[in-house]
Amino acid sequence: MSITYKPKKKKRQTTHGFLARTATKGGQRVIAKRRAKGRKKLAV
Repeated sequence: MSITYKPKKKKRQTTHGFLARTATKGGQRVIAKRRAKGRKKLAV
C-alpha cells in the first residue's frame, strides 16, 4: 500500500489558497466567516 498524503505546495494553494477562496461565492463566505471569528490565518 502507498502513502495517501503526498503534499504539494502548488496543489495546496490552488485548492485551499486565498485566491481560490475569493474566486467563488462560497469561498468568499468562508473568508468572511473566518474574518468575523478573528482567525489569524484566513486561508493557506
